[in-house]
Amino acid sequence: MNSQSRTTPAGRPALHGAFTALATPFTVDGTFDEPTFRQFVRWQILAGIDGLVPCGTTGEAPTLSPEERERIIALTIEAAAERPAGERVTVIAGTGTNSTAATIQATRRAAELGADAALVVAPYYNRPDQRMLEAHFRAIAEEGGLPIVVYNVPSRTGTNVEAATLLRLAEHPRIVAVKEASGNLDQIALICRERPPDFAVLAGDDAWTLAVLAMGGQGVISVASNEIPGEMHTLCAAAEAGDWQLARRTHERWLPLFRANFSGGPNPVPVKAALALMGLFPTDTLRPPLLAFEPERREQLAALLRSDGLVEAGGGRMAETGRPAVAPVPARREAVA
Repeated sequence: MNSQSRTTPAGRPALHGAFTALATPFTVDGTFDEPTFRQFVRWQILAGIDGLVPCGTTGEAPTLSPEERERIIALTIEAAAERPAGERVTVIAGTGTNSTAATIQATRRAAELGADAALVVAPYYNRPDQRMLEAHFRAIAEEGGLPIVVYNVPSRTGTNVEAATLLRLAEHPRIVAVKEASGNLDQIALICRERPPDFAVLAGDDAWTLAVLAMGGQGVISVASNEIPGEMHTLCAAAEAGDWQLARRTHERWLPLFRANFSGGPNPVPVKAALALMGLFPTDTLRPPLLAFEPERREQLAALLRSDGLVEAGGGRMAETGRPAVAPVPARREAVA
């Protein structure tokens, strides 16, 4: 299906499970690497991921041009429509900026391209108060043409979308979910308890996924699923099925990787290094001001990836089956490094 001709789906998109906050591959000279991105998105789908989120923080959206953002969203939608079996993978396009007008424009364009929803971050740098935040998200919901996922990440934006504000926004028919990365367990628990029944709560931090699922959340917008899409799907699917033993084992098995993805440099510096080591990206090039890992950090990450079965002793590779080989989930906590 041509993404240009696809109409925006009616109603609320399916927002449950693991959604990959897609990293964006660049060539060594910093240009967008379209062939690698196409292959990577197809690999994600073959591995069983539930949804894809192009042009978020992990995708280095602040340093992408508007034309690049549109192309990346369009390519993701095209790949999602090519899923060999089962229902189409949900695509949540990152469209948020610290300008309400610019975000509305970007969201409208994502709707034209065929995205299922828009991920809209709380405005950064200008730090609006709660009244202003509410007005911002309402305007985008009413004028952007897509269901909205509120992205709350105070560590990056300098402002917190408080529970009371979010719960008022959740009553809006086109504000359908929150990506909660506040790290505030009380706030997340209150949102899970008080939200409307059809409003989804998605973890915004891999290490918090199990806790959010246990409180009734629907899934995660994940950095780690760039590396382990099938395993993040398993974690969420196990919780949805009530198999908390499997969900807990999966969480414990991959907790060191969750932590490593945010160690030694800001996201997406570690995960792009990992993708290069795994052979999924030909290079870990980032756009300034971000810089690649120093050699010592890179070797520490490589050692972890080898111990996790994500990188072979001689280097990483993408298996023909669509996913790298990984070690089995251990049966007991003691087995986790």
